[in-house]
Amino acid sequence: MTSATQAPNAPARTLPNRPNMVSVGTMVWLTSELMFFAGLFAMFFTLRSTQPEMWAEYSARLDITLATIITVILVASSVTAQFGVFAAERHQPRRTGSLMNIKNWGMVEWYILSFLMGAIFIAGQTFEFAELVSHGVAVQTNSFGSAFYITTGFHGLHVIGGLIAFLYVIARAYFSVKFTHKEASAAVVISYYWHFVDVVWIALFGVVYILPMFV
Repeated sequence: MTSATQAPNAPARTLPNRPNMVSVGTMVWLTSELMFFAGLFAMFFTLRSTQPEMWAEYSARLDITLATIITVILVASSVTAQFGVFAAERHQPRRTGSLMNIKNWGMVEWYILSFLMGAIFIAGQTFEFAELVSHGVAVQTNSFGSAFYITTGFHGLHVIGGLIAFLYVIARAYFSVKFTHKEASAAVVISYYWHFVDVVWIALFGVVYILPMFV
């Protein structure tokens, strides 16, 4: 009788709160990407230290104005992507009102805007590459050309990968019968990647464009 009486009052057993394995896997992968870009930065600084005069000469040919504009656009796209995350977390895939009523936008609208900003960044970077090549600065020209195109080019490829991921998440939201936790998780991990790409570019912008102005 005593054990039967105490049974209902026994504390309920709770399962441990496990982390989202998709998010954990994304973080681990981004760590490996961080090491990859660390190697590119090491290459850039090593080559720069061997020929500082050449670096000063060719760095002056870079379009700092264009680079600043597309940098601001890319950083702003990280903000719009985060608003998309907020919408995904409240399970709002699409807008609930007029397109002009931004406060009622869903994940899709915010991610489309982020995609467009990222596409503008790639267009600006492609234009700068074309201008440099037309003025005789190509990947095979010298060590500066090799370091510049490899570092910024690999970053550009990562941005393109992020744009494809945005399209995937947007299409998934459109074609899913119901916007579930799986769709929301996919949107969140894409934002992790996009924020990572933006932070890497800020570092590249500082090293490639700003540092030569002072050193």
